Amino acid sequence: MAKSSGQKLKLLYLIKMLRENTDENHPMSTPDIIKYLENQGIHAERKSIYNDMECLADFGYDVVQVQSRLGGGYYLGSREFELPELKLLVDVVQSSRFITTKKSRELIRKLEQIAGKNDAGKLQRQVYVAGRVKTENESIYYSIDAIHRAIQENKQISFVYLDWNLKKQLVPRPNGNKCVSPWALIWREENYYLAAYDSEDRVIKHYRVDKMGQAEVTDLPREGVEQFSQIDVTSYTNQTFGMFAGEESVVTMEFPVRLTGVVLDRFGRETDIRPMSEEVFRIRAKVAVSGQFFGWLAGIGQGARIVAPEAVQKRYVQWLSDILREQSQEAE
Repeated sequence: MAKSSGQKLKLLYLIKMLRENTDENHPMSTPDIIKYLENQGIHAERKSIYNDMECLADFGYDVVQVQSRLGGGYYLGSREFELPELKLLVDVVQSSRFITTKKSRELIRKLEQIAGKNDAGKLQRQVYVAGRVKTENESIYYSIDAIHRAIQENKQISFVYLDWNLKKQLVPRPNGNKCVSPWALIWREENYYLAAYDSEDRVIKHYRVDKMGQAEVTDLPREGVEQFSQIDVTSYTNQTFGMFAGEESVVTMEFPVRLTGVVLDRFGRETDIRPMSEEVFRIRAKVAVSGQFFGWLAGIGQGARIVAPEAVQKRYVQWLSDILREQSQEAE
């Protein structure tokens, strides 16, 4: 490497060295820095190292000099991400269902590079989440990118909607070719969903992003602005159980006081709670009445019940009866 070329790269190598090799407990001495630069084909003298470090500090890097009888040295005091922040990001990556195992490893390796070699081992963490299954659809990242671009450019998006078959393969769903107007990405119950306007049916629908294949931004202008403006996304996600659509209805429900936290987690802290006694309270909430809603209610157990309207109450009782009858037939 030519001397002039090496000198031009000198500061870049120095900041790379500080990021990768130093921290508060691992400063690099001036002789070690000179040796590091020599390995890169760059000649340096002690005085020039001092001037270079001052230059990096003037530019804004938190270069700290340690003085000691053993020679001292330099290290990078603060970084874009502190170690506790990187640990948190690693935990999120590992526990996120929509990030594949392969992509999780790639992202964590990149986070390790940010941490530097001395702290990289501290990011080798393992988060155990019961029942967590990672998605296997690598194209989800490209689908998310396409959705964001379509929203920013006010365009429709096309994709092929997929389903699992018995061979554990994601295959195109019958009539799965879609072209819709994307309006929002929703994170709900471990999954990403796309809320989009379907021009043919003239309604807002949602799609699992990890089941979207071949997502592309089209040249068609987005539609459905009026329909989407009438939706409160937070309420929409709370009322759509399991993101399965159903007939919307305002339902009055009754719960034991011990389930207050469960109800607030489901419907939000703005939910109007009406105490009926010291042990029981009621709420009124708009929900998409579906089997998933009934399943959530039944899963809470005794004490959770539908009070009104009567039609929804009867549907719930019938839903429970059908399941009990079918299970009883299997047991006979």
